[in-house]
Amino acid sequence: MYSEKTLYYVALSMIPGIGPLLARQLIAYVGSVEQIFKEKPQNLEKIPKIGEILAHEIAHAQTLKQAEYELQFAQKNNIAILLYSDEIYPQRLKNCEDAPLFFFSKGSVDFNAPKMLSIVGTRNMSDYGKRLCKELVQQIAPHNPVIVSGLAFGVDICAHKAALDAGLHTIAVLPTQFTQITPPQHLNYLQEIVQQGAAITEIHTQQKYDPGLYVRRNRVIAGLSDATIVVESKKKGGALITAEFANQYNREVCTFPGNVGSKSSEGCNALIKQNKATLIENAADVERLLNWDTNKKKKAIQKQLFVELTTDEKQIVDLLTKNAKLPIDSIANEINVPMSKISSILLNLEFNGMVATLPGKQYMLV
Repeated sequence: MYSEKTLYYVALSMIPGIGPLLARQLIAYVGSVEQIFKEKPQNLEKIPKIGEILAHEIAHAQTLKQAEYELQFAQKNNIAILLYSDEIYPQRLKNCEDAPLFFFSKGSVDFNAPKMLSIVGTRNMSDYGKRLCKELVQQIAPHNPVIVSGLAFGVDICAHKAALDAGLHTIAVLPTQFTQITPPQHLNYLQEIVQQGAAITEIHTQQKYDPGLYVRRNRVIAGLSDATIVVESKKKGGALITAEFANQYNREVCTFPGNVGSKSSEGCNALIKQNKATLIENAADVERLLNWDTNKKKKAIQKQLFVELTTDEKQIVDLLTKNAKLPIDSIANEINVPMSKISSILLNLEFNGMVATLPGKQYMLV
């Protein structure tokens, strides 16, 4: 059974005009998601960006009944519902300001695994792109990353299949509801993915088709991972949108270069030329970029230093172990330490060679 809170979260997301940002703003102003539906319209319209029309929509919403249907469907089909307020909600995604209010999930995977990679690209993949994609996943497999993609034709399904073959967990982020898998040709693969990972979507079963759903899917792919790798991409395409989201979220973007004149690589070459992506040739380049150190001696030194750390320092190291990099305010919030104190703690860790400072006041483990 799902909680009453879950019912209200789903209902709120179904009200036209209420996106994730506004929904969280409403919850913050009113105090709880349940209270939003109990608040008087005249009180709601005083909240910034709500107004009279939207306040009336909320007060007279019929979405609670629609949400009840969604919960019944989810329970019948063994689908979990992860709320933004849940501890197991993906922390990397939560750090994105437009993160989904909740999402449906089928399967079992650690959404906060230490290493997560998104691999995307064109639907019309060349033999060159297919080889690069397979080799990348095979080479990176010893790090045991979770591979994230969108189940589409081409690079997406190649990445999922390569992950399955390598024994890695993989997450398929769907642009549609679970009742309408697209493309239908990949339904069998989706069943395998659910056995060795998870399929997720923020789209409820009563949602009408809209091309914008693919863009919403792409932001989730970018937000779930430490880095987005574009294998092949034409001059325009969903992979470039995913890369743009990743850049906005201050995540790493990598891409393979392609032959000049090759339409399948025009987008990749443009990303490199515009300094929007790091050029990579193999998994070793990704390892260096993400600081996925495999040196056992260095790890032993870090383990020895870890024993000598204070409680606050250990919490920070644990946090950065789970996240490739984090801004200073997120670190302070996560371990509940005042900003006035967190800077000196991080500085001490930096002196000890445990963390490194990145642009934008972000930190990562060395």
